[in-house]
Amino acid sequence: MDITFRNSKLQRTLNSDRELRRTYGDNLAKKIQMRLNILKGADNLALVPVAGPTRLHALTQNRKGQYAVDLDRRNRLIFAPNHHPIPLRKDGGVDLENVTEITILEVTDYH
Repeated sequence: MDITFRNSKLQRTLNSDRELRRTYGDNLAKKIQMRLNILKGADNLALVPVAGPTRLHALTQNRKGQYAVDLDRRNRLIFAPNHHPIPLRKDGGVDLENVTEITILEVTDYH
């Protein structure tokens, strides 16, 4: 999957082992790297596991159109499809098999 980032600062942080560990600590940094590797290795979003520990899930309310994967009990890696227009199924839902590009938005605890 092709991955871009919301901004250059986030890209530098998430692509640098040193910056990642400095910003998020060793444990969370390791989990972020693992989830990014899963996302990079998937040909499309439908191939990202929906069961733990990764647990891909669609977000709702003010985050509608965004997705998350679990990092730990509270923190999530948030991203959105980077397609214009976003591929949709006949029922109106996002066609995850055709989502091959995403933009990483943030690492956060939105709970």
